Amino acid sequence: MADPNHSATDLPKDGAPSSLAPEQQKEGNAAQAANGPGSLDKKDAEKAGKGDRGALTSQGQLISLMREMRLANKGVPPPFAPHAFWDTQPVPKLNEPQEGREGPIETKTVEQVRTEPYKLPDGFVWCECDVRNPEELKEVYELLSQHYVEDDDNLFRFNYSADFLDWALTAPGCHRDWVIGVRVSSTKKLVGFITATPSQIHVFSNSVPMAEVNFLCVHKKLRSKRLAPVLIKEITRRVNLRSVWQAVYTAGVVLPTPVAQCRYWHRSLNPKKLIEVGFSGLSERMTISRSIKLYRVKESPSTAGLRPATKEDVPHIHKLLTNYLKNFKLYCEFTQDEVAHWLLPRDGVIHVYVRTSSKGTVTDLISFYELPSSVIGNQKYKEIKAAYSFYNVATTVSLRELIDDALCLAKQLGFDVFNALDVMENRSFVEDLKFGIGDGFLRYYIYNWRCPEMKHSDVGLVLL
Repeated sequence: MADPNHSATDLPKDGAPSSLAPEQQKEGNAAQAANGPGSLDKKDAEKAGKGDRGALTSQGQLISLMREMRLANKGVPPPFAPHAFWDTQPVPKLNEPQEGREGPIETKTVEQVRTEPYKLPDGFVWCECDVRNPEELKEVYELLSQHYVEDDDNLFRFNYSADFLDWALTAPGCHRDWVIGVRVSSTKKLVGFITATPSQIHVFSNSVPMAEVNFLCVHKKLRSKRLAPVLIKEITRRVNLRSVWQAVYTAGVVLPTPVAQCRYWHRSLNPKKLIEVGFSGLSERMTISRSIKLYRVKESPSTAGLRPATKEDVPHIHKLLTNYLKNFKLYCEFTQDEVAHWLLPRDGVIHVYVRTSSKGTVTDLISFYELPSSVIGNQKYKEIKAAYSFYNVATTVSLRELIDDALCLAKQLGFDVFNALDVMENRSFVEDLKFGIGDGFLRYYIYNWRCPEMKHSDVGLVLL
């Protein structure tokens, strides 16, 4: 999730990462010029705040910061301006009609892929990071925690936990040679990192093996060394050597060419804390007590029988989710092993709840993962705890009722804010449950693949 023009990397200056780009810039600056930093669409703002103008300032500032923390891109080029990097890559051109056209843009063979790693600047060497080794996982955690994404004011920084990284990087089918780093030759210190995860992605009528590239990070003091482009080229080479030629990724900016355009919505759960750390603020008419009342959630879930998922539920979750995702045009074809990895509860990482029928069949599913942000320089609070909606399926209750329960569960677990992308059917609940709409857009892309554009509600894929 690295931003080409942000502190996390030193990517090409056209605002575009190299091939097999990481999931990045979660909400870009696309709406900032029109609405101003932290602003809400007027109609959505009124709905989010239930007409209370004092609440809108707090919610608007929250959304602004969530946008920045999801990597707003500075200097975004005009939509149809030349892209020095992307114009050389096998991606659809922005002004080309894609209707009725599906399939790879460029075909190659493994024999055509270079066999030697790309050359690094003098003083640096490649390494493979074994995240199952506690010492190496700690090195990765320390690099990301100190040199990954933070907001423009240097008040907050994403804080992926070691347990989260273990979860994200050890899914079934992961390859050790797709988790790579750069070390200083003399000290062996880890100063660069990038990963790729294999996925079987369904897009329209095709099932395609793809890579999800993530966690691109370069030590702040080494940004001038231009390590990031080399990291991306090297991960691309390694992915291609396993005969994988496509990648799905996201970005806040307009690059050639989006498959879909989505937005994040944010629901405050702990307005008092968010105000105290500077995450949001109070308008002249709003008090902390009124803000707390406005964003209060119920004390216990309403759905009877809702409980944490167990390994015995995996076959049922797999069947429920597989059938549900077939309603969409872009989704992951999960195996049972992948469901067991991604959708069983892990303390501090992923929270999964199910409801079952009298026969033991899973009928409803809630899941959300946690991604906290470190609070820099605050004496009272060390982090903001954020929940991100993952996969949710409702068959015996409405999706709105299910997510209302998810907000309750997240609040019980101590989360400060709950975020949801408007993919799948998520737009059906966000306004009624007092979510506020984010400023920018999250665009989905597929590398080396041509297909028509789809609506946000056609997307059934959530990337970490």
